This record gives sequence, C-alpha cells and structure tokens, in this order.
Amino acid sequence: MGKGDIEAGMSYGNSNGLYPSMMESPELRWGFIRKVYIIVSLQLLLTAAFASIFIFVPFARDFARYNHYRLFVFFAAVIFSFISLFALSKYYDKHPANLILLGLYTVGMSVTVGFACSFADATIVLEAAFLTGAVTASLTLYTFWAVKRGSDFSFLGPFLFAALMVMLLFSIIQLLVPLGPTGRMVFAGLGALVMCGFIVYDTNDLIKRYSYDEYIWAAISIYGDIINLFIYLLSILNDL
Repeated sequence: MGKGDIEAGMSYGNSNGLYPSMMESPELRWGFIRKVYIIVSLQLLLTAAFASIFIFVPFARDFARYNHYRLFVFFAAVIFSFISLFALSKYYDKHPANLILLGLYTVGMSVTVGFACSFADATIVLEAAFLTGAVTASLTLYTFWAVKRGSDFSFLGPFLFAALMVMLLFSIIQLLVPLGPTGRMVFAGLGALVMCGFIVYDTNDLIKRYSYDEYIWAAISIYGDIINLFIYLLSILNDL
C-alpha cells in the first residue's frame, strides 16, 4: 500500500480514516495538516536565522546584552508581535493579508527569541533546540497515534488555561520579589510542562477541529507552543 493510500484511508467514518468516526475527506485533512506544518517549518527556519545572528554576530550579540536601547528594541518587538497577532485574529482567512501579517508576526517573535539566545552560549542554545525538537516530535507522533485510536485531548483545555493563570501570577511575583535561580528554574520547568500539554492539545485540534481556512491560526498555535517550549528549556539549561 502506497503512502497516498495510507493518508487517504479506505473510506470515511471507519478506523482507516485519520480518526474514528471521521466524516470528512482524509485527503483534504492531510493536505491541511501538511500545509500547516510547512508554514510552521518556514517560521522556525526564520526564527533560527535570527537566533543565529544574535548568537554568532558580535554586533547583534553585544547590542542585545549591553546597549542602552536594548530594552526598547526588545519590548518594541514584543508589542509588534502582539499587534500583528491581533490583526491576524481579524484577517487570518483573508489572502494575502494573512500571509503578510504572519510574516510580520514571525519576525517580531524571532527578534525576541534572538534576544533570549544572545544571553546563552551557543552550545546551550543547540542543546535546547535539540530537546525542543525531540520533545515536539515525540508528542506530535504520540498525539497522532492516540487520536487514531479514539483519544480526544480536548479535556486539557481548562487545565491548561488554569496553568497559564498560575504561571502569570508566578511571573508577577518574580517581578516584584525575585526568587533567584531556583525560582526561575521552577517557573521554567512548569512552563515547559504546560507547553508540552499545549502541543498535544493543539495537535489534537489540528487533526480534528480546525477548519480548512484556519491554517494560519493553526500554524500560529503550533509555532507558539514550540517557541515557548524552547525558551523555557533554554532558561532551565542556562541556569544549571
């Protein structure tokens, strides 16, 4: 049986589909999934390029570490990312505006990741990237395997939201009363676990719930989960 036969399945609504009781065309759903992961891959390549600049180019690295305007540039990139994300929430299904806004959002996020990488050794960044890739691939494959056998991870939604609220409060405490390296490692460890949950949750939605015109929004969700997991793992490794 060829690859196309495996992806397409034998018929709708049976165990040969992408998930049990599947009522849509497996070919269309697999095409949608491939499109999302292609977009995510391009986003990650752009982010890796920016991170490499901040790691290996002395001017960029020194600017992020020592320049008086570094915080202004960093927060400008963060605000720019949020503005682009807000615009995407309104135009995610409008082509080509959605692709332009996605590119702008990715650039903003890439700059913030680059700033984070500039404070770590290249070896630590590579270790964090390797761990992120291994964890993401493992959780993605597990989710596809589990969904194929009837699992549904939608129940994680409320728990993940509650975890985000706890992390938000923890970060506020960290700003007001810094807890030192131990506190940062605990926070980063919790954050990494939460992002692992989001990877499973968003992959489940990618397989079963996103509509075909929501490929940009699906890509943003997966990309955001991966980037945040990388940042948390980088923080843990940098504090060891």
